[in-house]
Amino acid sequence: MNIEPYRQILIKYWGFTSFRPLQEEIIKSVAEGRDTLGLMPTGGGKSMTFQVPALARDGLCLVITPLIALMKEQVARLNSLEIKSLAIHSGMSPEEIDIVLENSIYGDYKFLYISPERISTRIFQARVQKMNLNLIAVDEAHCISQWGYDFRPSYLKIALLRELVSDKVPFLALSASATPQVTEDIMNKLQFREKNVLRTSFERKNISYLVRKVEDKGSYLIKTLNKISGSGIVYVRSRKRCKEIAELLVANGISSDFYHAGLPVELRDKKQLAWSSGDTRVIVATNAFGMGIDKADVRFVIHWEMPDCIEEYFQESGRAGRDNKPAFAVLLYSASDKGRLEESLRKKFPPIDKIKDVYEALCNYLQVPEGAGKDNVFDFSMQDFLSKYRLPVIETFNSLKFLQREGYVEFTEEINNPSRVHFIVGRDDLYKFQVANETFDSFIKLLLRSYTGMFSEFVAINEDILAKKSALSRDTVYKFLVKLSSLNIIKYIPGKKTALVIFTEERLERKSLMISPENYLQVKEKQIIRLNKMIDYADFNTKCRSVVLLDYFGEESDRCGICDVCRERNELDLSKYEFDLILEEIKDKLSEKKYDAHDLVAGINHPEEKVIKIIRWLLDHNKLVMNDNHMLSWKEPDLFSR
Repeated sequence: MNIEPYRQILIKYWGFTSFRPLQEEIIKSVAEGRDTLGLMPTGGGKSMTFQVPALARDGLCLVITPLIALMKEQVARLNSLEIKSLAIHSGMSPEEIDIVLENSIYGDYKFLYISPERISTRIFQARVQKMNLNLIAVDEAHCISQWGYDFRPSYLKIALLRELVSDKVPFLALSASATPQVTEDIMNKLQFREKNVLRTSFERKNISYLVRKVEDKGSYLIKTLNKISGSGIVYVRSRKRCKEIAELLVANGISSDFYHAGLPVELRDKKQLAWSSGDTRVIVATNAFGMGIDKADVRFVIHWEMPDCIEEYFQESGRAGRDNKPAFAVLLYSASDKGRLEESLRKKFPPIDKIKDVYEALCNYLQVPEGAGKDNVFDFSMQDFLSKYRLPVIETFNSLKFLQREGYVEFTEEINNPSRVHFIVGRDDLYKFQVANETFDSFIKLLLRSYTGMFSEFVAINEDILAKKSALSRDTVYKFLVKLSSLNIIKYIPGKKTALVIFTEERLERKSLMISPENYLQVKEKQIIRLNKMIDYADFNTKCRSVVLLDYFGEESDRCGICDVCRERNELDLSKYEFDLILEEIKDKLSEKKYDAHDLVAGINHPEEKVIKIIRWLLDHNKLVMNDNHMLSWKEPDLFSR
């Protein structure tokens, strides 16, 4: 297949002269009409793999993503490149959705982004059959698997599209974190016509993975940041600690700021911009900080606390060193962290009766009667909800997450929906209105000069900018918009910031709310397994960090030579081959019985000084234990009870 037309699109719109690793292979596969699963690490350029082939042929690309903020950001970016794109997400009015769907059928648009819960609605299922689709792209595809770390039942609806669109439309599934089991599950759940996985190595040769076992994390952090240069991210688990650590760094002369989902959208954008531009050196953040980060020169990512799973850790640490220059990914680990993780796991799984209590309270709070509510979207204030029903924060949040996992509701973090305007009269009628109503003439001209496309769709506007341009007060601008709306000249939807709850099923009676104990325990078991893998990563210091991470994703590799484990091994002056060979012999012998150190050294067929070096190393790293009789044995890992 000739890749040149695709390369010309890349040059025309993005200014790149060549594709990144794997992008070209995925584009070729999709262009041949094959269902394709692309596994690429964070920052690998996944969006190009569907944007470029979709632009190369006639028709519309349907993009499914659960991340509303990412959806809006990508649509804005494409439109800025004069690539006509649309989005449908929770928080839009029925009229807005209707216009977007009509434009997707009859307009010359190239991309339609939707959230997965949209697929099950009748209006979407009716209209999608009329669309001239050339590709269906499924981002964050691991969300379709119950074995994945971020399972979303709404993703299971994607397979319905197989019955609604032409079988010539290929599916492209994309993920940055899929284990072998999840990989198989993605292809099965999306009903791939053939197994077709294209992957690039997840190996990041420029990142030095380090685990530091320290009790006084604050002192370590300050000391480390004063020694190294460049900007970076410090990830924490709570909003409160986020602010505390940022203030600690500032108090010690380190340029820093904090970021979490509880901050207003404008403030979050301002903080991210200051960090991206280099005005702020260190951003201390919860995992809300991540979407849309394209800063290439991040020199370090430090995790103050351990994430719940390797997928999350790998994705977050992978934000370091995207310029392929040396970078560090550091996990701070203390003796108390295991207890905190056990407590965190307990809180993630409230008793089933508590989950049902939260469901009933939510339905009452939103005034949803039994048998109603399916596909309805509600503004939702978590703070007001908790206060009104006197509910505990963490238990309630995790109950809502479990209800989402079971497919009863979806809920979002706060969404910033700007004000939107759509002209509902044609240009000729608008001109007649302007002639007859001189009061509105200059304001309408201001609107038309400031924004384009308002006759064909709802367009986001900013009342403050309009006020500044017109030398009017914001209140006056608002009154003009409201009056024009009441006169049926425009449709005006004022902006608002709110979290949303979407009922994916009608409200059920308490006794009909099925959360089976078996499923509950199975989900908990999977979480424990993932958490134990994360603890293994931090606890075990005899195996290369990079090898452990890549092995989790089903990829074989040689040791990296630059992580903390490899650096200590390098000091032994032994090759990897020698070290591994002697290590395996020691482990084999000690698996049979305990040995006196002298007898163990004598029983291994390698130079004595090398065997002694490795035995000392294993004792130092708590992998061997010596009893009161000086007998050696292999220490078993101390993990959560399964």
